[in-house]
Amino acid sequence: MTQISILGCGWLGLPLAKKLIQSGYVVKGSTTSIDKLSLLESWNILPYEIAVFEQEIVGPIAAFLDKSAVLIIDIPPKIRGIGGEDFVSKIQQLIPHIEQSSVSNVVFVSSTSVYADTNEIITEDIIHEPTTESGRQLLASENVLKSNPNFSKTIVRFGGLIGQDRHPIQFLAGRKNIENPLAPINLIHLEDCIGVLESIIKQGCWGETFNAVTPFHPSREDYYTKKARELHLELPEFNPDSASNGKIISSDKIHEVLQYSFKINPL
Repeated sequence: MTQISILGCGWLGLPLAKKLIQSGYVVKGSTTSIDKLSLLESWNILPYEIAVFEQEIVGPIAAFLDKSAVLIIDIPPKIRGIGGEDFVSKIQQLIPHIEQSSVSNVVFVSSTSVYADTNEIITEDIIHEPTTESGRQLLASENVLKSNPNFSKTIVRFGGLIGQDRHPIQFLAGRKNIENPLAPINLIHLEDCIGVLESIIKQGCWGETFNAVTPFHPSREDYYTKKARELHLELPEFNPDSASNGKIISSDKIHEVLQYSFKINPL
């Protein structure tokens, strides 16, 4: 029975762990909160309190990785605000521990922020020119993992994450003078995030990079106005004179390689 370690049992990692257990995997899960250990255990996840810092890893990282064939890294960078972290250094801290463990395959949860807004259709082969600090650090972290010959790795670049308790309209409702009205949306539902990651593991699809975005791309103005009406929220107001810069993220490779069909239409 394959054992999987999930570094970061948060919004995505926790339901992913539950689904993998239902599918017959043994799952170890990490959290930075001692209060969450009992929650993980209640879902039959083997719980570990681990915190990854720029200069060290605090917690039983060797035991967390022991006997696992797959490591899923799902710890988003904390870049915003004063004193944003050096996320690349955190990933580098993990490397020797992975090398010394039983882990042979790594899945790294990344983001489509590694791509610039070029008003083009974006595939995995396009030249990367991230314009945000988060995008730059994620791309550098991807390269740190890709350059290591001691384990296989697959990179998954998710678009904007949505779910029952998480949606951008919650932050846009009632706002005025919003820019980029005609830029296309690139979103993916939590259920499809889990579906894509589970497909990669089940199929043993290593050494790949995937864009993971539901293939529906209406404009920001049309989509968020529609969502606000559906949820009876105050309508957002977009600036019609604002230049619209964006991109359409192609997920064709996921369909072609994994034969995965997206389940949830964000519309």
